[in-house]
Amino acid sequence: MYSKSIQKLIALFSKFPTVGPRTAARFVFYLMGLPQEEVNALLKSIIVLKKNVKLCSFCFNPFEPPVALAKEGEIKLCEICKNPARDKNLICIVEKESDLISIEKTKKYQGLYFVLGGTVSTLKKEEIEKLRVKELIERIKNPEKFGISNAAFQEIILATNQTTEGEATALYLERILKPLKTRVEPAEPIKISRLARGLPVGAELEYADEETLKSALEGRK
Repeated sequence: MYSKSIQKLIALFSKFPTVGPRTAARFVFYLMGLPQEEVNALLKSIIVLKKNVKLCSFCFNPFEPPVALAKEGEIKLCEICKNPARDKNLICIVEKESDLISIEKTKKYQGLYFVLGGTVSTLKKEEIEKLRVKELIERIKNPEKFGISNAAFQEIILATNQTTEGEATALYLERILKPLKTRVEPAEPIKISRLARGLPVGAELEYADEETLKSALEGRK
């Protein structure tokens, strides 16, 4: 039986995505074997991360603003959302931050993003409430309120992973977003598209190669 201190840290590491108790225990014993200065550097890096890295006011992508001490509640936009060259008619919905990075690396997509913050496996209320669906709708309807001016979204790309949870989430989003209209007269339904099936079923965007992602973006329906 491990000591209380070890058990507590194992429990904390076990909360990390894809980390089980055995892997968490390895992390703990690895830390115990590190010199004190390396442990101190790790602790300092975590504190700096929490202090300096913010979430974009529009897309929720984490980034480090030039002025780290910006007031809480201020509109803070990431480099993608601040870029005037981005196509403000397009918004791509991804599950997590790493999916955004994977798509951005293809250099085939020039619109805006929104990080949903997860998926649902069922349509239970408690699962749905974990997602940023309300925030997504607010940003599509009133983008200027969140720092994006002159936006008029005409297409929403659902770039969820082609897993069971990703498919369930995409179907739910399609139903919720279907009533939304464009802001350009005559107001028409915003087009909702999905990535093409160039991605294998069960695959995650984070691990897809750039060429596969390019094909999926170009062939979206």
